[in-house]
Amino acid sequence: MTALLPAAFADLEPFAADWCLPTEAQRYAKRLATPMSDIQAFYDAAAPRAEAALAHCDAYSLDDLPEDVLQLMYLLYSLVNVSFCVEAWSQQRVPDTGAAALDCLIEPVP
Repeated sequence: MTALLPAAFADLEPFAADWCLPTEAQRYAKRLATPMSDIQAFYDAAAPRAEAALAHCDAYSLDDLPEDVLQLMYLLYSLVNVSFCVEAWSQQRVPDTGAAALDCLIEPVP
């Protein structure tokens, strides 16, 4: 199997196939469909590596990211997406929002 992430982040590779998602809608759907135990495992592995991952991404121009660095950036976007679930809510959905939904019209690029 081909690695999705840069070699320096091989420890996060087990999460790459599930969490390297290019759109906010995909990341949000993944968060809602994933048990909290799996979200916690992803968070526990990725959060301590976030600073190093950001530094790695910062070494490249956003206009010319290698594919593995782009995938690492998507993984970081997913980490941001699940952070409140772990740090504040202990659940996938925003508390007390019922059936409310929010669609993102503009996404970060890349």
